[in-house]
Order: sequence, then structure tokens, then C-alpha cells
Amino acid sequence: ANMLALHNYYGKFFEEELLKEGMPLELEYLPVIESAINPNAVSRAGAVGLWQFMPATAKGLGMEVNTLVDERRDPRISSRNAARYLKQLHDIYNDWSLAIAAYNCGPGNVNKALRRAGGDSGEKKDFWDIYNYLPQETRGYVPAFIAANYVMNYYRQHGISPTIVKRHLTTDTVRIDKNVHFNQIASVLNIPVEEIRMLNPQFL
Repeated sequence: ANMLALHNYYGKFFEEELLKEGMPLELEYLPVIESAINPNAVSRAGAVGLWQFMPATAKGLGMEVNTLVDERRDPRISSRNAARYLKQLHDIYNDWSLAIAAYNCGPGNVNKALRRAGGDSGEKKDFWDIYNYLPQETRGYVPAFIAANYVMNYYRQHGISPTIVKRHLTTDTVRIDKNVHFNQIASVLNIPVEEIRMLNPQFL
């Protein structure tokens, strides 16, 4: 119920960036299993944000990650880079199940699993062919992605409804060219600092 409400807010970023890259819109449900649609989510391994980028992957995609700014937490920027990264993975494997598996465990692990499953024979392999050779977490990842797609689309049939958001957040982007503190913005716009922080999770 909470994720349905969060998707009503963040889903527009996911859809816009996937459409720009010509990606299937079903991929907008990856953040359901990655982060429970929480831009501040941090994994035990150090992956961060809606799309759970590791620091090296994020920096390799050109994202800013330092002690002041972490673009992995930025809904728009992280969604744009997730769409691009997923496109790169699909270009490698030409198979969505393998691209999604590689998003979870990295292309190196998928390539190793393909070799162990006899993927060098020229015969086309998919996720289910290499299932037994993948890391344990990744074995559950593609089925979880399928389940997330199902539940986010057929929740009504199961008596689930989105959490009621107390008020609708209509937002806009303001570009600034000088240093400014959240407290300054809050006092001018008469918006609580916590709300500004929530809407701008990339600024640490």
C-alpha cells in the first residue's frame, strides 16, 4: 500500500526516463524490489537510492557521489542512469531476463553463469537456463521482479489500495547558481526544512 502511494509520486520519473531510452515500462517496478521506492535506502553492501547503485557503478555512469552530494538519491538523475544502464545490459545480452539478472549481480557473474551453463556453445541461454549457476540472491531477483509487476498492476484484485497521502505534493525544479542553505529556502517559501530535505534527498 505504501509503495503504491510512493509510485504515484516517483513513477513519473521512472516512466519518462525509460521512454526516453526506448525501454519497456515494466522496468519501472525494479525500484519496488531494489529499495521499496525509497530514495534514501542504503543496502548492507553500500548500494544507495531508488535504483540501488553501488558507488563504482554510479561514478562509472557519471553520477556525482561525495560527502556533499549523492546523485544516487536524486530520483530524476538516478532514474535516467538506471534506464541507460539497463539499455547497456540489454545490448550485451539481448535478453531481458539476463539484463535484469546482471543489474542485480553484475555482468561478470552472469557471464560466469553462462559459461558454466554451456553458453559458449552458441545456443541462446536465458535466466532459467543459468539459474543454478547464479548467486542465491539473483535466483530470487527475476521472480521477485515478475511478482512486483504483477502486484503493482493487479493490487485491486487482492484488496490492496494505496496509502492515502495527506496532501498532494505539486513540485517544480528551481535552478540556482550560488550556495544556499535549506533553512534560507524554508524561511522564504514558508516550507518546513524536513519537507525540502525529503524533496531533495541528493543533498547530504
